[in-house]
Amino acid sequence: MSQNKITVKTKVAFGIGATGEGATNWIFAGLTFFFYNQVLGLSGSLTGLAVLIAIIFDAISDPVIGSISDRFVSKLGRRHPFMFAAPFPTVIAIYLMFFPPYGLSEYGLFGWLIFSTIMLRLSITLFAVPHLALGAELSDDYFERSRVMSYNNLFGYMGVIIMHIFTWFLIFPFFADEKIGQLYQESYTPIAIFSMILIAFCILSSAYFTKDRIPYLKQPSRDESRIKTIDLFKDIVNAISNKNYARLLVGMFFLSMLIGTHETLAIYMGTFFYELSPIQIGWLIVNNIIGYAFGFILTAKLHQKFDKPIVIVTTVIGLTIFWSASANIVLLGLAPERGSWELVAMIIFFGSFASACGSILHISVMSALADIADEHELITGIRQEGVFYAARSFFSKTSNGIGHVIAGIALDLIAFPENAMPGEVPEEIIFNLGLIDGPFAMIWGLIAAFFYARYKITRESHLKIKEKLFLKNS
Repeated sequence: MSQNKITVKTKVAFGIGATGEGATNWIFAGLTFFFYNQVLGLSGSLTGLAVLIAIIFDAISDPVIGSISDRFVSKLGRRHPFMFAAPFPTVIAIYLMFFPPYGLSEYGLFGWLIFSTIMLRLSITLFAVPHLALGAELSDDYFERSRVMSYNNLFGYMGVIIMHIFTWFLIFPFFADEKIGQLYQESYTPIAIFSMILIAFCILSSAYFTKDRIPYLKQPSRDESRIKTIDLFKDIVNAISNKNYARLLVGMFFLSMLIGTHETLAIYMGTFFYELSPIQIGWLIVNNIIGYAFGFILTAKLHQKFDKPIVIVTTVIGLTIFWSASANIVLLGLAPERGSWELVAMIIFFGSFASACGSILHISVMSALADIADEHELITGIRQEGVFYAARSFFSKTSNGIGHVIAGIALDLIAFPENAMPGEVPEEIIFNLGLIDGPFAMIWGLIAAFFYARYKITRESHLKIKEKLFLKNS
């Protein structure tokens, strides 16, 4: 059985896996769309559609892998076999994604993007879903879970930060010996190779250095371990039937649409809307460093002072407002000159608040899911962390993919050109780009806040759930 208190060593070993996942997600969300649209010349709509198709395959696989891992029996437990299996296909997929065959037609390129991104998303799912479920199993304490997820969040963002710094400070400014290195295909080769090494190392390290916890983890009963197709669907339906879980899922759906839109347009905004150099874009990582640090330090303390529902609603509203603030100020004509360091400072200022809210929100929601798993066990008698985290991932990823498609269609609707050069795109198109990333994107976040506000598990109610579980299992 899991212990309430776990060592820092175990938390770090668990967290480093998120570094590999974070690096993978950064590659996928931060570069792939731009690489295929602006560098290889695939239309925004087709690029967005390819990304959506890959994400849907990924989303469907999440609850399947989650349910299988919940019921899996082996000498390595139910989570670790999947974690060990993930690195090899993940790095192969990254290679295929950034090295498409020469001379493909537009639809050939479209098909290659679909294939390589599906492979990437399915491969990282083998690690990510069991890994998150493992985090919920390491402790059954309300506050300790928040600390575990804080480590996961911190190390996940380290993957983002490492890839960002390597790409924007070391590769794009100098590789092509041009101000706009992100528009040259050759610049992406060292990025792909570096990411492959980093991801494989982090995932394998996490799997290896947490396997000593296997004897202490809950294992499925003999009846639970029998895996049937119908069981997969029953698990998902049972999970969604939990009202608190359903409320979080709907909130996640709209929040992920916000994230998908911003992720797709981030490099466009930095390159064309703000007209920043790669070095200046690189410095925007300060947003993340400040924000993620606050999230790591403050989240558990906030949960001790305020109930998780209050923290979740407050931070999603803050994330929505601050993430679009810089674009909105530029649209109003109140911002410093484009391409200036004063503008960079303004983006960092508002971005830091957005990142802090996002960090606290992510940790809070992940911790809340573990609390819901306790509530669900009390009601049904079955622990289903894998399904809870996987179904959550299904909803968030699907809506994230929709956000990518919306952004891609929007780019085509405003007639944003492929192979564009900063300063040469018509001002009307640039203004419309800002509208998409500013006021339009905020709509999804405000809808998310409405549904998050309906989540009801507080510190007091969770304590009662634990007491009833103790009596039930005694």
